[in-house]
Amino acid sequence: MTAVGEPKSARRSAEKSDGEPGVLTRPYLQLTLGIVSVVLLIAFEAMAVGTAMPVAVKELDGVPLYALAFSAFFTTSLLAMVVSGEWCDARGPRLPLFAGIGAFAAGLVLAGTAQSMWPFIAGRAVQGLGGGLVIVSLYVVVGKAYPSALRPRVFSAFSAAWVLPSIVGPPVSGLVTDHLGWRWVFLAIPVLVVLPIVMMLPQLKRMAGEPDPDARMNRNRIGAAIGASVGAGMLQYGGQHLSVVGVLLPAAGLALMVATVPRLLPVGTLRAARGLPAVILSRGVLAGAFFAVESFVPLMLISEHGLSPTEAGLTLTVGALSWAVGSWYQGRSPHERRPRLVQVGFLCVAIAIGGALLALISGVSSYVVTVGWFFGGAGMGMAVSSMSVLTLDLSTPEESGTNSSSLQVADSLGTIVMVGLAGAIFATLHKGTGKDAGVFTLIFAIMLGAALLGALLAPRVRRPDPNP
Repeated sequence: MTAVGEPKSARRSAEKSDGEPGVLTRPYLQLTLGIVSVVLLIAFEAMAVGTAMPVAVKELDGVPLYALAFSAFFTTSLLAMVVSGEWCDARGPRLPLFAGIGAFAAGLVLAGTAQSMWPFIAGRAVQGLGGGLVIVSLYVVVGKAYPSALRPRVFSAFSAAWVLPSIVGPPVSGLVTDHLGWRWVFLAIPVLVVLPIVMMLPQLKRMAGEPDPDARMNRNRIGAAIGASVGAGMLQYGGQHLSVVGVLLPAAGLALMVATVPRLLPVGTLRAARGLPAVILSRGVLAGAFFAVESFVPLMLISEHGLSPTEAGLTLTVGALSWAVGSWYQGRSPHERRPRLVQVGFLCVAIAIGGALLALISGVSSYVVTVGWFFGGAGMGMAVSSMSVLTLDLSTPEESGTNSSSLQVADSLGTIVMVGLAGAIFATLHKGTGKDAGVFTLIFAIMLGAALLGALLAPRVRRPDPNP
């Protein structure tokens, strides 16, 4: 963002150096602000809900179902991502985008007014449907409404929209929960969705190149998405229980995912075929490695270094800020550097995970994690946004919805699998003595290996040579 009173800086940030329109100039201003507003609302809800959730489930007598309140969101969003991609390709992005915004708002209202745990979980599931529809349709809007040269800057704005919620979301949510009640964390956001709809609607109506009205969604792919979503839910829920259920459910869920997930991804994804398949696979590996470690860093800092929850959380805030910096940098990088940015992103995440490992050595300061997480956030900003740009560049207009949904599916599945694996390791080896350095070391070492493997695979995201 450009400060008021600095017109020259504003002009430089809004326009390209060659005089072409920028994302904040008249042809795109309303659409850009509308997109950023939607991402901002989703980001704030995502950061705030973690603070309000423990209070909500306790009041609703639903502590045993705590994990299901989270997995319901992720399971339905995974399904909605695939549906959104098919819907966008068949009918254009306008309807799935506005349907997603409406479903997200409806889910917030349902959760905020719930009088028992199961309606609350249902609200979270509806939220997930809305979130999955929105994120994919936004990608398609970017691909259709903006020229290739401006797309990196739009994705930079996506990342920037997460910064403020990352900083103020948890404390504001805590204040609202303490003084007004947890329900207002959910009920205050739906009234804000009208503004982005009003801002985006004129531009979306003028969007050219709508697909053939006779096009149909791929029902086989949607069926596979249902199977993958159910499997992901079983994997997440079962991994929380040290029992027979905790073994059988994840095993069955993993088998179901093995049978269905390949049908949701481009051919060659699991073998990192050059071009789009490698981009999709890299996104899943990167997200899984980073978020699996991020899930355990606060716990490690509290248990091994004696930090308070607030102090431990500041480390993640540093990562959120540097994420925006990395995304800003990639938005101003030449197109041909994107594969290198993906590789550098993986290496930066490896540095972050290495910092977390160093912090487990006796006598090493916890500040090494903070420094490492700055690099990790910057790496995520560079690589994630670059992969989004590459996905649209490697897609025809007719495939932009399907391929964007594949990218988001890989992101979600990578996170689910890696976090589930880390959770299972911790649940199995956790000693309950307050010190788990060996367990943390094993988890972080596995994720470091994944990040380094991703760095080796990153050069394969280049477009295949038509004349090998």
